[in-house]
Amino acid sequence: MNRIQEQKQLKKQIDKFQKAGNLQKAIETCQFALINFGTNPDLHIKLGDLYLERHLDIYQSKQYADEAISEYQRALESYIDSAEIYYKLGMAFFYKNDLDKALNYFELAIQHDEKSSDARYMKAECFMRKGYFHEAIEYAHEAIKCSPLKSSRAHYLVSCLLKVSAFKDFKTTAKSYWEMFLSICTLPFDKKAQKQTLKKLSYFKFLPILLKGFILAQMKGPEKALEIYQKAVEKAPGFVHLYCIIGDIYSILGRFEEAICEYKLAIWLDSLNIFAYRSLCRVYEETGDYDSAAAIYKKLIVIQPYLAEYHSNLANILYLKGDIQGAISQYQSAITISPKLSWTSIVAQTLGYVFQENVKNLDAAIGAYQTAFILTPKDIDIYINLGSAFYEKGEYNNALSVYRQAIELEPHNAKIYCNLGYLYWGKGEIEEAIKTYETAIKYDPEYDIAYNNLGVIYLDDLGRVQKAIELFELAIKYNPNYALANYNLARSIAITGDKVEAAKLYQVALDINNITNELDPQEIKDKIESLFN
Repeated sequence: MNRIQEQKQLKKQIDKFQKAGNLQKAIETCQFALINFGTNPDLHIKLGDLYLERHLDIYQSKQYADEAISEYQRALESYIDSAEIYYKLGMAFFYKNDLDKALNYFELAIQHDEKSSDARYMKAECFMRKGYFHEAIEYAHEAIKCSPLKSSRAHYLVSCLLKVSAFKDFKTTAKSYWEMFLSICTLPFDKKAQKQTLKKLSYFKFLPILLKGFILAQMKGPEKALEIYQKAVEKAPGFVHLYCIIGDIYSILGRFEEAICEYKLAIWLDSLNIFAYRSLCRVYEETGDYDSAAAIYKKLIVIQPYLAEYHSNLANILYLKGDIQGAISQYQSAITISPKLSWTSIVAQTLGYVFQENVKNLDAAIGAYQTAFILTPKDIDIYINLGSAFYEKGEYNNALSVYRQAIELEPHNAKIYCNLGYLYWGKGEIEEAIKTYETAIKYDPEYDIAYNNLGVIYLDDLGRVQKAIELFELAIKYNPNYALANYNLARSIAITGDKVEAAKLYQVALDINNITNELDPQEIKDKIESLFN
């Protein structure tokens, strides 16, 4: 048998092993041919294909992308203008998760073959994984134009992108369904789409394992289920749902770093997996990694820009990070696009609080509270917040009007009477303030704030020390961790001349204040020092 015949025979053997699914034997035969017959660009391409196919085998976990890249690069030395090899290199880098290099090779494939729909489709896949969804749709459409019949994958990708971004937008939803219909119609002509579909269908064989894991989790705890799912994912490393389930279990067990890793793998395999994104945000928030949580919410907003919840959650995180202006912007976006009145009202109240407490913009705060009032006019908290903002601005009559409206709505609400008492007190109407605080206590006999505030009136405005002491003691009785009440009781005791007891109470107030931060700690320390000077 001459060398040419021997080469042909080896190629047949390689194809035979590959078709039989024996990739390892096919690779070994290909390597043997290269060793015996020297460099052959076609064999290097074939070996690269085998390595890449081996890399994508869901029943093994070893990585072969680098080996495939090496073989394609050797072939490229002989076929420098081959669009096919540039495309294959792009695929290898794509599966290696080096998206920038993959994009570069796909672009080179397009430059050498302007009609390459596959390269354009893979550019769309790369952009989708990078979070550039507009660019992904653009290149998917280009792929469809280049090859209208073999475009099932491209139509499906566009359908998925439109579906997640539609959110109650009929026009976009209709477009998504139309693209899905086109994907189904073109499936018989798109072999790569058929292969992709069969791969997804193969995961149904793991449903019994999922059920078994669920039952074990209920009967023996999540650790036992974790063992089952880990074995399953070793057999099917491309099964996205398994990574999410394992991530959930790690999260329940408090193994947050491992949970994060699993959710990231799910996102890598499916860039539009909203559940994985949301779960990842939750874990980052639980671990206090607000920077990472904010970054993920920003990606979610790109995917689903009209979902108000993401804007609100991002606003909360930015607020915790100290980015007040960024938080305000996101709260405003949430209010603008949210269709739920009660939920939007809560966000508007939160925005009002931020304006009132952090920005000190009372006009903006009042505007936000009034927006909430229009949405949910029977929400009593809005009246309390709005009245507080009017009071701070010095518009006492407006505040009084708001509180009176609130009392008409809920005539036995102690908190409203407490706020109203504070208003009368601020206006210098002491008798009205006392009556109102007493009404608050009538409707809530354990209202610590009402007892404390009434005690301050008796102490500082009326000079009735014993009455004040009784009220402060009641405030502490119903809330032992009330630093301000302990501080005021200490002030009262100091007036009676019992400096030792006063010092003890000031120290109690200081200790509690280290946790609650109600007062300036230096003010308490100064009071203690002044007792014995």
